[in-house]
Amino acid sequence: MRYRTLTRNKEFTRAYTRGKSFVHPLLVTYVVKKRAGQTRVGITSSKKIGNAVTRNRARRVIRAAMQQQLPKDAGCWDIVFVARGKTAASKSWQLEKVIKKQLEAAGVLQSTQTECAE
Repeated sequence: MRYRTLTRNKEFTRAYTRGKSFVHPLLVTYVVKKRAGQTRVGITSSKKIGNAVTRNRARRVIRAAMQQQLPKDAGCWDIVFVARGKTAASKSWQLEKVIKKQLEAAGVLQSTQTECAE
């Protein structure tokens, strides 16, 4: 695995409050630059999406698309992907395009691991 996961509520809250958001009908992405460490990723889907099966499918599709687009040397970022209503009905290749566009806009794909302080 090329990234670590966000697990604590305060980590997600920090991304929501301090991060920059990128919105698309399929996905919302929050990105925050960190000082040190490696890239951490969180994936959320609320009950607005649907039942548990639908929410889990949305997270699986986001995870599959994200693993194709997130580089090994992504730098020091906290990234939160939030599923939207159409996410579960979409294919991973559709989300790959969206994630790539959002990460390029955030500057995640241009940064390197050497920019981080260990």
